[in-house]
Amino acid sequence: MAGKQALNIVKMKKMKQEGILLSMLTAYDYPSAKIAEEAGIDIILVGDSLGNVVLGYDSTIPVTLDDMVYHTRTVARGAEHTFIVADMPFMTYHGSISESLQGIRRLMQEGHAHAVKLEGGAEIAEVVKATVQAGVPVLGHIGLTPQSVNQIGGYRIQGKDEADARRLMADAKALEQAGAFGIVLELVTEEVATAISKELSIPTIGIGAGRGCDGQVLVYHDLIQYASPYFSKRFVKTYADVGGLIRSSIEQYVSDVKGRAFPAQEHVFSADDRVVESLESLYGQAKGQAREQAKEKVESQS
Repeated sequence: MAGKQALNIVKMKKMKQEGILLSMLTAYDYPSAKIAEEAGIDIILVGDSLGNVVLGYDSTIPVTLDDMVYHTRTVARGAEHTFIVADMPFMTYHGSISESLQGIRRLMQEGHAHAVKLEGGAEIAEVVKATVQAGVPVLGHIGLTPQSVNQIGGYRIQGKDEADARRLMADAKALEQAGAFGIVLELVTEEVATAISKELSIPTIGIGAGRGCDGQVLVYHDLIQYASPYFSKRFVKTYADVGGLIRSSIEQYVSDVKGRAFPAQEHVFSADDRVVESLESLYGQAKGQAREQAKEKVESQS
């Protein structure tokens, strides 16, 4: 996008203070990132949700660091003027600080991310702090944390009772204290998400967390229904049925090929007479015979 300048974490905090909402969208490859940038998106998240929507897994857990590095690098090539956050995948930041920083280094140096996202609250505060001290911006992620879906018992709404609300608030404050520049709130009740957003000085970005957050994020494939089959989600607004358009386009292509409607005259290239004349010596065909035979064959089969 000509003239666009990437955000930075200082500008994002200022946007929160001024009440300017942040738009965030996932992307996993060059064309999706380029289109998102051209559309004016503020932040691109290379999410480990690629496991579900690109790699065909039933969760984010099988996604590897190599997967994330590869996809982040392709996104960075497509969105050179957009702030890019990359997910650290399952169990890559729960060992030693040294091991965690090695993976983070790869996403920054090899993947060309501008920041990383880590799932969890107070329990990962030390990793967040060490990462920030190493010079890497960190986006937190609390509420429903897909990497922990087996532990929390599925995709359940968070913050439905007082104890859960207190836990989420404490996790958010712990991440802010550790140096996170922002926090994703996923599937959190609107009341709790709004309270957290008001309490923090850093921006919150909601997904299924209501209207009180400082920004919103959606998965690329959800926004445009690029899936088969597509399962609607209450917290998602879809803006197009790209999957249906792609499917019908391919169906028409198949039909055209089998019905000899494609390629048509406007899709073919013809040789000049000198080439046609040479066919006689090459294949024993008289001048014009090859062209006429091809024409007759098409007419007889149409």
